[in-house]
Amino acid sequence: MTFKHLIAAMAILTTTSVVPGALAQEYNWTFQTSETAGEPGFINKKKWADHVNELSGGRIEIEILPIGAVVPHTDTLEAVGSGILQGHLTDPSYFAGKDPAFAMMGNLVGAWSDPFELLGFMQSGGGHELYAELVEPYGVHFIGAAATEPEAFVSSVPIRTVDDLEGVKLRAPEGMVYEIFSKAGASPVSLPGSEVFTALDKGVVDAADYTVFATNQAQGMNDIANYPLYPGFHSLPLIDISMTKSIWDDLPDDLKAILNASVEQFIFDHVYSVRQLDAEAVAEAKANPDIEIINWAADERAKFRRIAQEEWQNWAGRNDMTQRYYDAVVAYLEGRNLL
Repeated sequence: MTFKHLIAAMAILTTTSVVPGALAQEYNWTFQTSETAGEPGFINKKKWADHVNELSGGRIEIEILPIGAVVPHTDTLEAVGSGILQGHLTDPSYFAGKDPAFAMMGNLVGAWSDPFELLGFMQSGGGHELYAELVEPYGVHFIGAAATEPEAFVSSVPIRTVDDLEGVKLRAPEGMVYEIFSKAGASPVSLPGSEVFTALDKGVVDAADYTVFATNQAQGMNDIANYPLYPGFHSLPLIDISMTKSIWDDLPDDLKAILNASVEQFIFDHVYSVRQLDAEAVAEAKANPDIEIINWAADERAKFRRIAQEEWQNWAGRNDMTQRYYDAVVAYLEGRNLL
């Protein structure tokens, strides 16, 4: 990963910042996210928008809105393509109903143990090109991908091995995540994120695929489900940063360079911000004698990944794009001894 775009953008900004009227706003856009307003991801995305405004000398102003503010989270792809929204920063898994490739690209369960593995694949393994090709027919330009830390796992029962998943009622979104946990022996239940806390508290589910450790801790999840699994072993979602293609196409080259540079900077800022928040939350949880943080052994992680790989193969055959994506991921992982 390089800062070539950032260097170019700063050079452009240095050149243009002395031009009279450079601070005049030229573009005012609305981007919708897939988080609620208080989550770390939402806060970091607002900081990204502020950074774009700063780099552009005030020429671009982006309003960042929380999940569902303009359209449902499943509909932002069409909203961006049609110009109802001018962009989004979201998890592509929400679009799985439009094309199964979105499920694979959004969250290939069990594939990545570190965000920079996924980001390396996107930048040098063909992932960026495949995703850009996938969204272009929707009238969307893919600027770039970001990622967060692997999601932790919330559980009210100790799950120390793959075998311990047998019969566990756990919340999981429909699609690939649901199917993989089912193959691992669990009994998945599809619930919206807004119902996870209550479902755990009332015993409707025993565990939940939810989000990163810091958010789980802040929302009190670990206080009612005392056996969190961390670091995460299953889910590391992609963050799609895209905008309306017709708007992108009409932008001057200096602003395109600035947007590309801002996304590359956001990648690092977001990962390390969440990583720090996770570390602070883990320390807080460890101070509570009622909470036991479980870290799966390497062989158990490998066992879960083998189960996941079987489901990857099932999804790969669904269309040409899913097969191409599967082939690219496997080649990337095998080439780096990560499989």
